[in-house]
Amino acid sequence: MIKRAGSMLLALSCLALMPGVAAAATPAASPITIGETHLVTFADGDQRQVNVYLPEGYAKGNARYPVLYLLDGGLSQDFLHVAGSSALNAMWGRSQPVIVVGIESKDRRAELIGTPGNAAQHKQYPTAGQSAQFRAFLRDRVKPLIEADYRTNGDDGVIGESLAGLFIVETWLREPGLFHRYAAIDASLWWDDEALSKAAAGLLAAKQPRGPLFLTYSNEGPETADGADRVASLGGSLVCLSPRTDLTHATAYHVLSPQALQFLFPTDNKPDPEWGFEVTCSKKS
Repeated sequence: MIKRAGSMLLALSCLALMPGVAAAATPAASPITIGETHLVTFADGDQRQVNVYLPEGYAKGNARYPVLYLLDGGLSQDFLHVAGSSALNAMWGRSQPVIVVGIESKDRRAELIGTPGNAAQHKQYPTAGQSAQFRAFLRDRVKPLIEADYRTNGDDGVIGESLAGLFIVETWLREPGLFHRYAAIDASLWWDDEALSKAAAGLLAAKQPRGPLFLTYSNEGPETADGADRVASLGGSLVCLSPRTDLTHATAYHVLSPQALQFLFPTDNKPDPEWGFEVTCSKKS
């Protein structure tokens, strides 16, 4: 049977090569377009991808949308994963349709960490501790670009995991007006002997207006858990703490991003428990 099939393929190939016999036309492939990429200058000689996913229906009307800013949002980072979670959530009515803006990071320890770390950490990662520069990039270049070029409605949130989660907690504490709502997944609050969470009381004492924070941790150990518990205790009702010690650092983001989106951009729908998740601290829990 295999020999016969091979003979038939050979005969068809010869027929296609004969003069006057046209080969069967192959349908032309169409590209799949999921968004747009801007190259934005971060520093001299350093341009960053700012990737934009537009929700279903954006091109067909003139409605305005909230914006989800995604850290580690390069095409080789978390952009496809979070854009997909957003699209699926919106399709099911779990969270609002949003414009997803993924901002590429390169030296994550320089850009996402606010302190040089303890002696051992600083020796291993000498560039760490420059998060203020990255925060200025978001404030002064990325957000104005998005607000000028897309139909935004003035509402936004930010999401990130691990060191990006640490950056989000730091931003919530130090510059809370930068975003309306925050989601820090498995935030690396162990960094620098939990220095950020230990500074939280003083930072919160300034009583700056700030939106809610969705904060989670997995089974990374007591330093991560202690840091998150401390921030949640000091932040009171503004912090939705969702411990998930059944998850690992490798699995937490994919499991919890739908919950985080539901927290950041809730709808008026009442989710059915069989959908597989429920957001603690939300108005529907």
